[in-house]
Amino acid sequence: MYALCDVNSMYASCEKVFDPSIRKRPVVVLTNNDGCICAACSIAKSLGIGKNFAPYFQMKDELNRIGAVVRSSNYELYADMSQRFMDVCTRFAPDSHIYSIDECFLRYGSYEPPEGWFEHGRSIRRTVWRQVRLPIGVGIGATPTLAKVANHAAKRLPGFRGVAVIDNEPLRQQILKQLDVVDVWGIGRRIAARLRDMGIETAWQLAQTPVGLIRKHFGILVEGTVLELNGVVKLSWDDVKPDKQSIFSTRSFGQRVTDPVVLRQAIATHTGIVAQKLRKQSSLTGVMVVFAGNSPHDNAPYYKPTLTHSFAACTSDTQIMTTVATRLADLIYREGVQFYRCGVGVLNLVGRKHYQQDLFSPSEDNTALMSCIDQINGRYGRGTIHSAAQGIKQTFAMKRNLLSPQYTTRLSDLPIIRC
Repeated sequence: MYALCDVNSMYASCEKVFDPSIRKRPVVVLTNNDGCICAACSIAKSLGIGKNFAPYFQMKDELNRIGAVVRSSNYELYADMSQRFMDVCTRFAPDSHIYSIDECFLRYGSYEPPEGWFEHGRSIRRTVWRQVRLPIGVGIGATPTLAKVANHAAKRLPGFRGVAVIDNEPLRQQILKQLDVVDVWGIGRRIAARLRDMGIETAWQLAQTPVGLIRKHFGILVEGTVLELNGVVKLSWDDVKPDKQSIFSTRSFGQRVTDPVVLRQAIATHTGIVAQKLRKQSSLTGVMVVFAGNSPHDNAPYYKPTLTHSFAACTSDTQIMTTVATRLADLIYREGVQFYRCGVGVLNLVGRKHYQQDLFSPSEDNTALMSCIDQINGRYGRGTIHSAAQGIKQTFAMKRNLLSPQYTTRLSDLPIIRC
């Protein structure tokens, strides 16, 4: 059996944990630079405010009308709360797999809890609430896809109240018949539209469709989904994921940038992020791409140059890459342009183990130094050590004017209890 534990409205729920004053109020969380709504609690959803990525400036009056609490994305808090949530869930099963920041699969194999599956799911839910104070839904089924279906039922169908177990045929049919085909894990909107053209509207109709027909029209991935809906395990998180063939780091500025030094620092920062990701998957790059530009919506000519550099020897050394990136940043800069966004990408990635060195262009990577930096940043947080080219105070950082305290990761933000 498999279980899927999923936090309800993760970002908004995290905001309520350490601030009792907002627990009974509608809460929404914004994307980077406070641009759009990316999360909303159940109270906000009941009032018509949902996770629809609507621009904040368009919804501001409506949010004020309903008395909503608006927060900037507090990624440091969410990441720490996610880890606490995962730590609790993984204690309940022999094996686990973290699927996303708010979802965790548990795999039980031949193990069966003595209290029964439903009580086991309730125990997980109660323990997470007691120890982490996050509301979750628990779905249990014979395959990962059925666990996902059960989780959907636990959170959205009446009568389940946070826990659903698909452990018999009548219940499987009952839930699948109430589940729209677009809500099936692995079925996107485009595939769902094609399925509807074939008369397949619900998950139950999809499960009843011959797998040969599905494979002919949609391939083996959707075929696997159909088999999983019928209790045949086809998905596995043991499969080795292929390394990425390109890596990019890009973000818009918190405010428009016109200073060449600030632009150079921003590009150096993205370079450091890309280099660290390269080393994490033990890859090297032969080509770097650097770009920056203003907004196409500005009352000025659109300017977004993209410059490319090919390395004589493939590298993942932050120092080497930063030297090149800052030089390209100087070539990109143009006086009078209000830069809105910039980024760095690497292409032509090769595995470090299989890279053939060039006799006439030897590698200059300082692997020992890079390993030391990665270990320190891994232990104490990203950016603890970085290149001087990134600057000391990042004036280009994204706008988070409505940021809540980092209650669990910053000493000065620790909650104070007065008795």
